[in-house]
Amino acid sequence: MSASQSEKWKELAVLAQDGDKRAYAELLKTIVPFIKSRIAGQLANPDWVDEITQEILISVHKSLYSYSGDRPFTPWLMAIIQFRKTDFLRKHYRHKELKSKSKADTEIFDTHVTEQVYAGELKDIENAISGLPELQQKIFRMIKVEGYSAKEVAKELDMSVSAVKVSAHRTANKLKDMLG
Repeated sequence: MSASQSEKWKELAVLAQDGDKRAYAELLKTIVPFIKSRIAGQLANPDWVDEITQEILISVHKSLYSYSGDRPFTPWLMAIIQFRKTDFLRKHYRHKELKSKSKADTEIFDTHVTEQVYAGELKDIENAISGLPELQQKIFRMIKVEGYSAKEVAKELDMSVSAVKVSAHRTANKLKDMLG
Protein backbone atom coordinates (compact mmCIF):
# COMPACT_ATOMS: atom_id res chain seq x y z
CA MET A 1 0.00 0.00 0.00
CA SER A 2 1.33 3.39 -0.92
CA ALA A 3 1.56 6.44 1.27
CA SER A 4 -0.72 8.24 -1.16
CA GLN A 5 -3.42 5.58 -0.62
CA SER A 6 -3.19 6.05 3.13
CA GLU A 7 -3.46 9.82 2.68
CA LYS A 8 -6.50 9.35 0.43
CA TRP A 9 -8.19 7.21 3.10
CA LYS A 10 -7.38 9.84 5.69
CA GLU A 11 -9.02 12.54 3.54
CA LEU A 12 -12.07 10.36 2.88
CA ALA A 13 -12.42 9.54 6.58
CA VAL A 14 -12.35 13.21 7.56
CA LEU A 15 -14.91 14.07 4.86
CA ALA A 16 -17.09 11.14 5.95
CA GLN A 17 -16.97 12.37 9.55
CA ASP A 18 -18.34 15.68 8.26
CA GLY A 19 -21.29 13.88 6.67
CA ASP A 20 -20.05 13.42 3.09
CA LYS A 21 -21.89 10.24 2.03
CA ARG A 22 -19.94 9.88 -1.22
CA ALA A 23 -16.63 10.02 0.63
CA TYR A 24 -17.94 7.50 3.17
CA ALA A 25 -19.01 5.06 0.42
CA GLU A 26 -15.69 5.48 -1.40
CA LEU A 27 -13.74 4.93 1.81
CA LEU A 28 -15.52 1.66 2.56
CA LYS A 29 -15.22 0.50 -1.05
CA THR A 30 -11.50 1.20 -1.24
CA ILE A 31 -10.51 -0.34 2.10
CA VAL A 32 -12.20 -3.70 1.39
CA PRO A 33 -9.39 -5.09 -0.84
CA PHE A 34 -6.81 -3.93 1.73
CA ILE A 35 -8.71 -5.62 4.58
CA LYS A 36 -9.07 -8.87 2.65
CA SER A 37 -5.39 -8.91 1.71
CA ARG A 38 -4.42 -8.43 5.37
CA ILE A 39 -6.50 -11.29 6.74
CA ALA A 40 -6.69 -13.82 3.89
CA GLY A 41 -3.32 -15.46 4.46
CA GLN A 42 -3.82 -15.68 8.22
CA LEU A 43 -6.96 -17.81 8.30
CA ALA A 44 -7.36 -21.57 8.29
CA ASN A 45 -10.65 -21.27 6.41
CA PRO A 46 -10.80 -18.95 3.38
CA ASP A 47 -14.59 -18.73 3.75
CA TRP A 48 -14.09 -16.62 6.87
CA VAL A 49 -12.51 -13.73 4.93
CA ASP A 50 -15.84 -12.23 3.85
CA GLU A 51 -17.42 -12.72 7.27
CA ILE A 52 -14.54 -11.05 9.10
CA THR A 53 -14.38 -8.29 6.49
CA GLN A 54 -18.04 -7.51 7.19
CA GLU A 55 -17.34 -7.37 10.92
CA ILE A 56 -14.43 -5.01 10.27
CA LEU A 57 -16.56 -2.73 8.07
CA ILE A 58 -19.22 -2.60 10.79
CA SER A 59 -16.56 -1.63 13.32
CA VAL A 60 -15.18 1.05 10.99
CA HIS A 61 -18.72 2.40 10.61
CA LYS A 62 -19.38 2.41 14.36
CA SER A 63 -16.05 3.93 15.35
CA LEU A 64 -15.30 6.31 12.49
CA TYR A 65 -16.24 9.17 14.84
CA SER A 66 -13.24 8.21 17.01
CA TYR A 67 -10.72 8.55 14.19
CA SER A 68 -8.57 11.65 14.57
CA GLY A 69 -7.75 13.34 11.25
CA ASP A 70 -4.37 14.50 12.52
CA ARG A 71 -3.17 10.88 12.73
CA PRO A 72 -2.45 8.33 10.00
CA PHE A 73 -5.50 6.30 8.95
CA THR A 74 -3.82 2.96 8.22
CA PRO A 75 -2.65 2.17 11.80
CA TRP A 76 -6.16 3.00 13.05
CA LEU A 77 -7.64 0.62 10.47
CA MET A 78 -5.03 -2.06 11.23
CA ALA A 79 -5.98 -1.97 14.91
CA ILE A 80 -9.62 -2.61 13.99
CA ILE A 81 -8.63 -5.40 11.58
CA GLN A 82 -6.51 -7.12 14.22
CA PHE A 83 -9.14 -6.79 16.94
CA ARG A 84 -12.01 -8.07 14.81
CA LYS A 85 -9.98 -10.97 13.38
CA THR A 86 -8.89 -12.02 16.86
CA ASP A 87 -12.41 -11.62 18.23
CA PHE A 88 -13.86 -13.75 15.41
CA LEU A 89 -11.28 -16.52 15.86
CA ARG A 90 -11.69 -16.55 19.64
CA LYS A 91 -15.46 -16.94 19.33
CA HIS A 92 -15.11 -19.58 16.62
CA TYR A 93 -12.65 -21.71 18.55
CA ARG A 94 -14.51 -21.28 21.85
CA HIS A 95 -17.68 -22.51 20.14
CA LYS A 96 -15.76 -25.41 18.60
CA GLU A 97 -14.20 -26.24 21.97
CA LEU A 98 -17.59 -26.19 23.68
CA LYS A 99 -19.01 -28.49 21.01
CA SER A 100 -16.17 -30.97 21.33
CA LYS A 101 -16.26 -30.75 25.11
CA SER A 102 -19.98 -31.51 25.16
CA LYS A 103 -19.38 -34.55 22.96
CA ALA A 104 -16.51 -35.70 25.16
CA ASP A 105 -18.55 -35.27 28.33
CA THR A 106 -21.41 -37.54 27.31
CA GLU A 107 -20.50 -39.95 30.10
CA ILE A 108 -21.13 -37.21 32.64
CA PHE A 109 -24.47 -36.40 31.02
CA ASP A 110 -25.41 -40.06 30.77
CA THR A 111 -24.65 -40.54 34.45
CA HIS A 112 -25.76 -37.29 36.03
CA VAL A 113 -28.61 -36.12 33.86
CA THR A 114 -30.41 -39.23 32.75
CA GLU A 115 -30.17 -41.31 35.93
CA GLN A 116 -33.09 -40.75 38.27
CA VAL A 117 -30.79 -40.59 41.31
CA TYR A 118 -29.23 -37.35 40.05
CA ALA A 119 -32.30 -35.80 38.45
CA GLY A 120 -33.06 -33.66 41.50
CA GLU A 121 -29.63 -32.02 41.49
CA LEU A 122 -30.24 -30.22 38.20
CA LYS A 123 -33.64 -29.06 39.42
CA ASP A 124 -32.11 -27.82 42.67
CA ILE A 125 -29.48 -25.83 40.77
CA GLU A 126 -32.05 -24.35 38.39
CA ASN A 127 -34.34 -23.43 41.31
CA ALA A 128 -31.46 -21.79 43.17
CA ILE A 129 -30.45 -19.76 40.11
CA SER A 130 -34.02 -18.74 39.36
CA GLY A 131 -34.32 -17.39 42.93
CA LEU A 132 -31.61 -14.82 42.21
CA PRO A 133 -32.23 -11.30 40.92
CA GLU A 134 -32.59 -11.24 37.12
CA LEU A 135 -29.32 -9.39 36.44
CA GLN A 136 -27.36 -11.80 38.64
CA GLN A 137 -28.93 -14.75 36.82
CA LYS A 138 -28.05 -13.30 33.44
CA ILE A 139 -24.43 -12.57 34.38
CA PHE A 140 -23.96 -15.98 35.96
CA ARG A 141 -25.50 -17.88 33.05
CA MET A 142 -23.53 -15.91 30.44
CA ILE A 143 -20.17 -16.50 32.17
CA LYS A 144 -20.54 -19.90 33.80
CA VAL A 145 -22.94 -21.66 31.44
CA GLU A 146 -22.56 -20.03 28.03
CA GLY A 147 -18.81 -19.34 28.30
CA TYR A 148 -18.71 -15.59 27.65
CA SER A 149 -15.78 -13.60 29.03
CA ALA A 150 -16.35 -10.97 31.70
CA LYS A 151 -15.40 -8.32 29.14
CA GLU A 152 -18.04 -9.56 26.67
CA VAL A 153 -20.72 -9.65 29.39
CA ALA A 154 -19.74 -6.17 30.56
CA LYS A 155 -20.08 -4.81 27.05
CA GLU A 156 -23.42 -6.57 26.49
CA LEU A 157 -24.90 -5.36 29.78
CA ASP A 158 -23.22 -1.93 29.78
CA MET A 159 -21.37 -2.61 33.04
CA SER A 160 -17.75 -2.45 34.13
CA VAL A 161 -15.71 -5.63 33.82
CA SER A 162 -14.94 -5.60 37.54
CA ALA A 163 -18.65 -5.31 38.43
CA VAL A 164 -19.39 -8.33 36.23
CA LYS A 165 -16.58 -10.36 37.83
CA VAL A 166 -17.72 -9.43 41.34
CA SER A 167 -21.31 -10.37 40.53
CA ALA A 168 -20.33 -13.74 39.03
CA HIS A 169 -18.09 -14.51 42.01
CA ARG A 170 -20.71 -13.53 44.58
CA THR A 171 -23.39 -15.50 42.74
CA ALA A 172 -21.19 -18.61 42.65
CA ASN A 173 -20.56 -18.29 46.40
CA LYS A 174 -24.26 -17.71 47.09
CA LEU A 175 -25.17 -20.81 45.08
CA LYS A 176 -22.56 -22.88 46.94
CA ASP A 177 -24.10 -21.77 50.24
CA MET A 178 -27.64 -22.43 49.00
CA LEU A 179 -26.83 -25.88 47.64
CA GLY A 180 -24.33 -26.60 50.31
